[in-house]
Amino acid sequence: MRVMAQVAMVMNLDKCIGCHTCSVTCKQTWTNRPGTEYVYFNNVETKPGLGYPARYEDQQQWHGGWTLNRRGRLRLAGGSKLRRLASIFYNPDLPTIEDYHDPFTYDYAKLITAPAGTKAPSVSARSALTGREMNPRWGANWEDDLAGAPQRAEEDPNIVAMSEKVKLDFESVFMFYLPRICEHCLNPSCVASCPSGAMYKREEDGIVLVDQDRCRGWRFCVSGCPYKKVYFNHRTGKAEKCTLCFPRIEAGLPTICSETCVGRLRYLGLVLYDADAVLAAAATPDPEQLYQAQLSVLLDPEDPAVVAAAEEQGIPHDWLAAARRSPAYALIARHRVALPLHPEFRTMPMVWYIPPLSPVADAAAGAGYDGSDAEVVFGAIDALRIPLGYLANLFTAGDVGPVRDSLRRLAMVRAVMRDRQLGRPPSVDPAEVSLTGEQADDLFRLLAVARYEDRYVVPPAHAENAGRLMAQHSLSGCSLESETCDTGSARSAGSRGSAGSRDDAGRFHLQVHVSSGGMPPAARSTS
Repeated sequence: MRVMAQVAMVMNLDKCIGCHTCSVTCKQTWTNRPGTEYVYFNNVETKPGLGYPARYEDQQQWHGGWTLNRRGRLRLAGGSKLRRLASIFYNPDLPTIEDYHDPFTYDYAKLITAPAGTKAPSVSARSALTGREMNPRWGANWEDDLAGAPQRAEEDPNIVAMSEKVKLDFESVFMFYLPRICEHCLNPSCVASCPSGAMYKREEDGIVLVDQDRCRGWRFCVSGCPYKKVYFNHRTGKAEKCTLCFPRIEAGLPTICSETCVGRLRYLGLVLYDADAVLAAAATPDPEQLYQAQLSVLLDPEDPAVVAAAEEQGIPHDWLAAARRSPAYALIARHRVALPLHPEFRTMPMVWYIPPLSPVADAAAGAGYDGSDAEVVFGAIDALRIPLGYLANLFTAGDVGPVRDSLRRLAMVRAVMRDRQLGRPPSVDPAEVSLTGEQADDLFRLLAVARYEDRYVVPPAHAENAGRLMAQHSLSGCSLESETCDTGSARSAGSRGSAGSRDDAGRFHLQVHVSSGGMPPAARSTS
C-alpha cells in the first residue's frame, strides 16, 4: 500500500443557480490576457446540452481518456505512439475553434462616437481573435437555461446514449447546471499523452499542472483529455489548464471559484488513496463497476493501518488530521452521495458531484408523493423530472443504482429534518438508506449549514518537502506513458513557482505579485 494525498472537490448540483460567478472570477484571475479569449478553466453548462467544447463527452468522436486493449490493459484511446506520431502535424482528434466558439466582443466605441441623429446607433459582434465582424451562432453559454435546447439538446451524448428517447417538449423538459473544472485525475490521460513530459501530477497534493518551459505545443494533451479541460494558447504556443489555484491551496486557502461561489456548493478537502491500486481499478473491465473500483482506491483516514503507512511515507500529521476532517471524503466515501463525472473515461476523476434532487418536496407532494410515508418519499425518486438514466450516463457509466442510492439519502435527510422541524414522528428511518442517525445529522450539517471552515479543509503546504520534490521533478524528464514512470504519481514540482514565503514553522504565507499581464508570476510559469 502506497498512501498518497489528493486535493479533491465536491460540488452539490442542488445548489448551483447558474450565475457563472465562478467562471468570471476564474477567468479574471487566470485567463485575462491575449491568447486565452476562448479559454474557460471553469465553466458552467446547462444540461442537457452540448457542453463546452461542443460534444466533448463523445469519445467516439474525440478519442480522449483511456480504453482497454485485447489483454485488458490500459491504453490511450487516442491510439499508439506510432499513430500519434503520424498525426503530429495534423491531429484529427483536436477540437477546432468552431467547437469552442469564436470568442466575440462589441465595438462599444461606436456608441460613444456616433454623431447625433434620429436613429439609435448599434454595434455588431466582432471576433476577439481576428477583429472581423461576425454573426455568432453558438458559444460557451449559448444553451444557458435551455435557450438552445430545441435545436441542440437532443445531440447531448448522454441523451443519445439512453435507451429511450427523452422528450424535450414543454410538459417534460428538464434542466440543471453542471459547473466544470479540470478533474485533476488520479490516472490523467493528458499527462500520459504529452510527448515532451511537460504535464505532470504533483506528488504532494495530486494537482495536475503544465511546465511551460518544457511544453512544445504539440497539443496531444488537449486531445488526450476526455473532459477537454486543457487549452492551447495560440499566442504563446503553450498548453494551459486549471491549476486548482495551487498558490492559494499551498497557503491553506480554497480555490477562487470556491471562495466566490454564490450558492456555496463547493467543498474542498484531502482524500488519501492507494497509488498502487490506481491502475488495477482504472482497468476494471465492466464500465459500470468503475465507480465502485474508484471508491475502493480511497483509504479511510481513521484506519490505524492507513495512518501508520501514511506517517511512514512522509505525509505530515496535520495533513492526516485534515484528511479526517475532509468534507470531500465524507461526501464521497462516508455518506456516498457524491459521484464522479464520466468514470468510463478511466482517468479516475477527483472532482465529484452530488446529483440534483428534483422536483423539490412541494412538487413531489403535488404529484401525489406525500412525504409522510417512506414508500412514497423514495418512490418519488423514480418519477423525477430529471431521468435517473440521464444522471447515470453522466456519473456512473450508466449504472442507475448508485444514483438512486445517492438521491434516496438526500431525500431521507430532507424528510427527517422536515419532520423534526414540524415536531412530528420521523417518516423515514436513516437505516433504510444504510446510514445511522448520527451520519444523517452530519450529512445535513455538511449540505445545509456547514460553515466556511467545514466546507474548505485545506492544510498549508510544508516547506521541508520542497527540496526533495523539486529534485524529483528535475531528474524526471519522462511522461507517464514510459516504462520508468509511475502512472499514479510519477513527477512532482513540489512547491516550485509558489508566490509566497514561509515562516520558521514551515507555514506558507501568500503574497500577491501583480504583473503587467494581471497574473501572479507562478501562474505564468506553471499554468
